[in-house]
Amino acid sequence: MKVGIDRFTAIINPPQSAILAVGAIKRQLISEGDINTLFTKRMVTMTLSADHRVMDGAKAAHFLVDIRKILENPEDIFK
Repeated sequence: MKVGIDRFTAIINPPQSAILAVGAIKRQLISEGDINTLFTKRMVTMTLSADHRVMDGAKAAHFLVDIRKILENPEDIFK
């Protein structure tokens, strides 16, 4: 079902301690390094809602970093 939503924030419901919201995959124009070099890249927005009474926000941020690394380099999972 396509509803036209690119990103959203999920609401934590007890007894959850965190929930990951995954948005739509969209092509975005990217410039890396040289401003004259432009290309498109598929990007997705992920938002982690975390209950800070249960977990430290830094650990939640590290979780998102780990997810990003896995999605960008899935072959590294088995190393």
